[in-house]
Amino acid sequence: MRQLRTRIVSLFSCMKLAHVSIAFVSVLAGACAHTGPPPAPPKPPVDTAAALREIRAAGDGLDSAVQVQPLRDASIDGYLKSARAAESRQDYVAAARDADEALKLAPDAPELLQYKAEIEIARAQWSEAEQLALKSHALGPRSGSLCARNWQTVVEARTALDDALTADAARQRLKECRIKPVLRM
Repeated sequence: MRQLRTRIVSLFSCMKLAHVSIAFVSVLAGACAHTGPPPAPPKPPVDTAAALREIRAAGDGLDSAVQVQPLRDASIDGYLKSARAAESRQDYVAAARDADEALKLAPDAPELLQYKAEIEIARAQWSEAEQLALKSHALGPRSGSLCARNWQTVVEARTALDDALTADAARQRLKECRIKPVLRM
């Protein structure tokens, strides 16, 4: 009986030593673990107001021989006026809602699609803005100020999405929006 008791005490001593050893090895392993480089600092938010200014400046500053101005229904103009008023108050949700109402009346109007794309830029909805701008370009005149605004929207969206390659390609397409006047002699 005494031998059994000695073996049990010895077994418990070994188990305590094993727990201490496991804990010690765990601490050492944790201390030696390499976690890799520190994470990159978060990217600063994109200045949506500056992006919107760039888009509109691209259209304003284009001197092209061809400019296409659409004829619109008066009710569409009412929604656009309301959207622009909301935009001036920086109420981009209301501006988007009014632009959507105008698009219900003329879903394939390139100028309306581009305006909605610009509102989406202001809302930092980059992918939606790009899709709307590309649809506007596909349906629009593919030249002049609307074309320039389309491609500048893609530039801004792709830049915000860290896609420099596509942004550079869009910059090249932007240059194609200007049509030089024909020299007549």
